This record gives sequence, structure tokens and C-alpha cells, in this order.
Amino acid sequence: MKKLFRSVIALFAMTSFAVAADKKDIVDTAVEAGSFKTLVAAVKAAGLVETLKGEGPFTVFAPTDAAFAKLPAGTVEELLKPENKAKLVDILTYHVVSGKVMSTAAVKLDKATAVNKKEIKLSVKDGSLMLNESAKVAKADIEASNGVIHVIDTVILPPAK
Repeated sequence: MKKLFRSVIALFAMTSFAVAADKKDIVDTAVEAGSFKTLVAAVKAAGLVETLKGEGPFTVFAPTDAAFAKLPAGTVEELLKPENKAKLVDILTYHVVSGKVMSTAAVKLDKATAVNKKEIKLSVKDGSLMLNESAKVAKADIEASNGVIHVIDTVILPPAK
């Protein structure tokens, strides 16, 4: 009986490890989703891939390709130019918060500080989490090995100061 119990515990431990090992990091999760091609291209151009593949944990408010398409024509292309890297980094890091903030916690907050040290206003409108009163969280709590992704429908721009 003891041997059977140890075998079951060992099998459970191996299964738990295998499930944890299968979870992808934030970058790989975004790539695999297929609806973040613009975001992934921007992260690469900004040199942030290794950071977002790092240990974290991070909370990423990830704009979809449709969110980037809402920006004025030519904006994305302009931001992807090497001479605009600092501005691109500022915008992208405004979408990242240190720590793993699940939606159940986020809806109780009125603000979050992005990794670029600028505040994001959080509110709930018609049952949806909103960022800066303009971006709606369309899908929440996509877990990754190094944090969580919340899909947003609008790119948020950091305040000038």
C-alpha cells in the first residue's frame, strides 16, 4: 500500500511538473495567439523580447492587431523606425506592470504603475475593466509561465510627463 501511495504521489508530481513546463512565456503566448503580430513586431523592434521572456512576473495589457489598426495611418510604421526606438519603448513599457495582476485584483484598483513609472488609470465600466477610460480589456487572465496577459482593444499612450 505504501509503495502504491508513493507511486501515485510521484506520478502526480511528474504530471504537475510537465503541465508547468508546457506553459509558454508571455512572448511565446502572444506569438502563438496569432492576433498580436504588430505587438510582437514592436517588441522586437524595441529590443524587449528578452525582457518579456525573463522571469517576471509581468502583467501585460496586450493590444491586438485591430487595436494598432485604430492608430492614425503611418503611426506604427513610424514608431518601428530605429530613430524612434525610445518612444516605442516608452509606449510598450506603458502596457506592462510588474507582478502578476489577475483581473479579480485589477478591478479593485483605481490605478497601476507601468514599468516606465507612469500611471495607468483603471476603472470598471459596464462590467469591463477599462484602462485610461479608453481601452477595454476584451479578454482577461491569459496565464503565461512568467505572468499574465490581458487583451485590450485600444493602444494606450503614456502621458507626456
